[in-house]
Amino acid sequence: MADLVTEFEAERGRLTAVAYRMLGSRSEAEDAVQETWLRYAAALADPAARAEIRQLGAWLTTTCARICLDVLRSARVRREAYPGQWLPEPLVTPAPSGDGFAPDPAERAVRTDQVGSALMVVLERLTPEQRVAFVLHDVFAVPFARVAEVLGTTDVAARQMASRARRAVSAPDAPRHTADPAEQRRVVAAFAAAAQSGELDALLKVLAPDVVLIGDGGGHFPAGRNPVYGADKVGRFVLGLFGQSGRYGGTLRARPVLVDGVLGFQMETVFRDGRPLRLVSALAVADGRVTGIFNQLNPDKLGDLPPLGPEDAWPPRW
Repeated sequence: MADLVTEFEAERGRLTAVAYRMLGSRSEAEDAVQETWLRYAAALADPAARAEIRQLGAWLTTTCARICLDVLRSARVRREAYPGQWLPEPLVTPAPSGDGFAPDPAERAVRTDQVGSALMVVLERLTPEQRVAFVLHDVFAVPFARVAEVLGTTDVAARQMASRARRAVSAPDAPRHTADPAEQRRVVAAFAAAAQSGELDALLKVLAPDVVLIGDGGGHFPAGRNPVYGADKVGRFVLGLFGQSGRYGGTLRARPVLVDGVLGFQMETVFRDGRPLRLVSALAVADGRVTGIFNQLNPDKLGDLPPLGPEDAWPPRW
């Protein structure tokens, strides 16, 4: 049993990475990986099933992907009834002091081939089958023959699903994130300073014309039922919340963090009625401007974030 556990644990990081990108939820991904372990243990107890495990990593990936596909199919019904906009459960780690982003060792395996919040949002547009095909092949380089096996279809059909997903990911209205770490730091710092200044013209200089803002309050906090599009509308929305005279401007505290591999903020403030509010904001950056702002306010998706300290302020210190 000890050997079996060791063999499985060597694959756990990759399995969690695959499951997270398919499901957009760390907790659901961990559940899928645990179910994969249970099926692995059951297969080893059955001589016929055990004989089918010729390459452990491939067998585990296939099994985990099938579990995720079932979860995605059932999740579509739940997400159609979700209050307001849906955003993935973010992976949040401390921001590095330099321009080279080096994830915490405990998170490195999960964050391998990180796709970022912008792409995670676009993946929500796909059917479960398209999402599985795209994540397995385009993100983790799984051959189409095995992708077809997961989906219970042909190689040709699996290729078509991945192709449709690729077109959706590269659609003109999809938020773009192409910035390297140095550019991210420069743009995100400029965004925070402009937002705090309360000057719309200063903020518009760092917002792309087609920028989109999406907030997920999960029914717990108001976050807008629809995305906000366009630099002017997004700029006014941001200033209304985080500007000097905005709703949270006088009480907001923040620190830079990595959100799904890109720079963003962990923030804390209070409503006028005294209720505390925590949120994580991820920023997509391309061509020197912010192309997407993704605010996660749903406490069910924020997990055990470390508390902010008295040294954390808005705009945050780098």
